[in-house]
Amino acid sequence: MFSKEYKRAKESFQNKLDNASENGMKFTTVSGEPINPLYSPDDAGQVDFLRDLNFPGEYPFTRGIHTNGYRGKIWTMRQFAGFGSPEDTNQRFKYLLEHGQTGLSVAFDLPTLMGCDADAEMSQGEVGICGVAISSLQDMEILFSGIPLDKVSTSMTINSPAAMIFAFYLAIAQKQSVPFGNLRGTLQNDILKEYIAQKEYIFPPRPSMRIITDMIEYCATEVPQWNPVSISGYHIREAGSTSVQELAYTLADGFAYIEACLERGMDIDSFAPRLSFFFNSHLDFFEEIAKFRAARRIYAKRMKEKYGAKNSRSLWLRFHTQTAGCTLTAQQPENNIVRTAFQAMAAVLGGTQSLHTNSMDETLALPSEKAVKIALRTQQLLAYETGVINTVDPLGGSYFVESLTNKMEEQANKIFDEIDSLGGVINAIEAGYFQKNIADSAYRYQKELERKEKFIVGINEFVEENEKIDIPILQVSPEVEEKQKKRLSQLRQSRSNLEAEKSLKELASAAKDGNNLMPVLVNAARNYVTLGEMVGELKTQFGVYEETVVF
Repeated sequence: MFSKEYKRAKESFQNKLDNASENGMKFTTVSGEPINPLYSPDDAGQVDFLRDLNFPGEYPFTRGIHTNGYRGKIWTMRQFAGFGSPEDTNQRFKYLLEHGQTGLSVAFDLPTLMGCDADAEMSQGEVGICGVAISSLQDMEILFSGIPLDKVSTSMTINSPAAMIFAFYLAIAQKQSVPFGNLRGTLQNDILKEYIAQKEYIFPPRPSMRIITDMIEYCATEVPQWNPVSISGYHIREAGSTSVQELAYTLADGFAYIEACLERGMDIDSFAPRLSFFFNSHLDFFEEIAKFRAARRIYAKRMKEKYGAKNSRSLWLRFHTQTAGCTLTAQQPENNIVRTAFQAMAAVLGGTQSLHTNSMDETLALPSEKAVKIALRTQQLLAYETGVINTVDPLGGSYFVESLTNKMEEQANKIFDEIDSLGGVINAIEAGYFQKNIADSAYRYQKELERKEKFIVGINEFVEENEKIDIPILQVSPEVEEKQKKRLSQLRQSRSNLEAEKSLKELASAAKDGNNLMPVLVNAARNYVTLGEMVGELKTQFGVYEETVVF
C-alpha cells in the first residue's frame, strides 16, 4: 500500500525524531494511552473508506448520523437546571428559555433521586439542595406551570424512580390536553450505570430491568417521540473510568437493555430508534472526539449484524453530551469557563446532537444565573462564531484521529468479550467487575497528578497561594424544605385517600402479575399518590438492593 519512497522517508524522519530532545512531560492521553509524537498514513491502518468511514449519514455513521451535520440543525442547547422548590426552578426554566436555550433539562434533588418524599426522615437537610424537590404531581404541575409541554423538549435526569416521575409528566400532559404523541424528551432512566458508578439505586437489578423494559414498551406505542432511556456513560467517567471504559461500559449497558426488550418479544425496529445515549466530554480533546466517532461505528455494526435492525434510524447512535464536571476546580474557578469551552468543542467536533456546558461555579454550589448564562453563551459562541458547523466531521481523515478511533473500537470489543465471559452486564455488576476497574483507573490518574506526570492548572501547577474566591454563590434557603413538607401535608389532607389507596393496591397487583406498570403509575399520579408512596409499594414487592463490597 505504501511506496518504497514513503517508507524510506518515514524511516529517515523516525531517526530524526528519536534523536530529538523532549521536555520530560508524560505524553499520554488522560486515560493513560501512549501517544506517538507524529501520526502518518500507516498509523491509521488499512482503512477501507466505505466500510470504516463512509460519508456522513451513511453506515457505519463514523462521520455522523446526519448528511449535512449542523448545517441542517444545530445541536440542542440543553442546560441542566433545578434547585430549591418547584417555583424556583420554574423561574430558572423561563429565564433560560428567554435567553435562547432550546430544550429543558431537569436536575432533581437527592431525596427525589432516591424515591423519597420531602418529608421522609432520610430527606432531612437535602430537600432542594442539589436539584429541584419533586414529591407529587402537584410539585410537577408547579414546575411546568406556564410551559406548554408540546412546545418544548424536556430531558429529566432521573433513574431509579424514573417511571414515577415520568407518570407525573404524562399526567400533566393530560391536564394540558396535550396528546402523548406530541411529547418530546428524554428520561435518563439508566439503572445499570447506577449499580456501576453513581450508586443511586433502589431495587435489585433484575426487577429494575423489568421496570425499564415496561417503560420502553409503553413509549413505543403510547409516547412514540419520547426517548425512554438515555444510556449514560457520563457518570461512569465521572467515577474515574478511562475514555475507552466509558465507551465500552455504556454500550454494553445499551445492548443489555436491547436484549431485555427482545426477550420481551419486541421487534428491534419498534423501539431502537428512540434509544439515546449520554456521554462525558473530558479533558483530552482528541481522545474524546475519537470516542464519539468509535461509539457510532460500534453501535451501528452491532445493531445491524447482531440484532438484525432494518430501519436505518435503529442504527443511529444519538447522544447528548455534558462537559466533565469532575474536571472543574474550586481553585481559580474562572478557569472552568475555558475548560468547558474546549470540552464543548470536542463534543461538537465529535458530532453530538445535544449539549450541556457546565457552569464555572459548580464545584462550589448550584450555578448562579450569571454562571449559567456564561455556560449557555459558550455554546452559542461555538455555534455562531467559530466556524465549527460549516463542514461535517472536519477532523475525519486525520491520521491521529482515525488511529485513535480504530484503537478505541478494538479496545472496546475486547471489553465486550470480558463482560460476555462473566455472563453479561448484570452478572458483571454482581461480581464487582465494573466497580473494581473504574476504581483502578481513578487511582492511576490520581497518582499521575501527585507525581506531576499530569497537570491541572491551579491544582498541582500554577497554584495561587491565599486565593480569594470572588464569585456569587447560589444559596438554597432552609425554608424550601419546610415549604415542601407543608405542601405534602396539605396534599394528603385534600386528595381522595380512598383513590390513593386503591391506586397503590393496583400497583402492587401489577408488580406481582407482571403487567406493564406504566398505565397503573399514570393513574396513581393522577390520584396524587406521592413518589415515596409508589416507591414504597414497589420496595415491598421487589426488595431493596445491597451492593457486594469489592476491594
